[in-house]
Amino acid sequence: MASRGRSAGILLYRRAGHGAPLEVLLVHPGGPLWARKDAGVWSIPKGEYEPGEEALAAARREFAEELGVAPPDGAPIDLGEIRQRSGKVVRAWGFEGDLDVTAVASNTFTLQWPPRSGRMAEFPEIDRAEWFGPAEARERIIAAQGALLDRLDTALQQA
Repeated sequence: MASRGRSAGILLYRRAGHGAPLEVLLVHPGGPLWARKDAGVWSIPKGEYEPGEEALAAARREFAEELGVAPPDGAPIDLGEIRQRSGKVVRAWGFEGDLDVTAVASNTFTLQWPPRSGRMAEFPEIDRAEWFGPAEARERIIAAQGALLDRLDTALQQA
């Protein structure tokens, strides 16, 4: 399969308290093509980066663009790369932090909608973000990104 680019992203995680279950932040793609889709379409906040651009810096930038807030400071957990079915390679890091999902303010994109109508409309890049426990996150996330959940879990158990 031909490569469809490289993306960098952040898998934000939190625990409500000592011994509380892990939760991860996932985002749902915006726009009319995704409006009625749920299982298997959620993602970590991510975006493409150019050759020569530092991937972690791109991941931080994309997090801020998609969610409207800067990612947390702190030591990143390197989650490596995965290849999605489309061929896109996603490089990711885990960060511990919290985020009020009701305050998400995504950047937007323009799309001709309805198709062949000649009308251009603006849509948010992500239409919502939510916190999920591990089992529900696995049901919602893009299949290939499930490996990122496993890698985060492994890294946190070894810490």
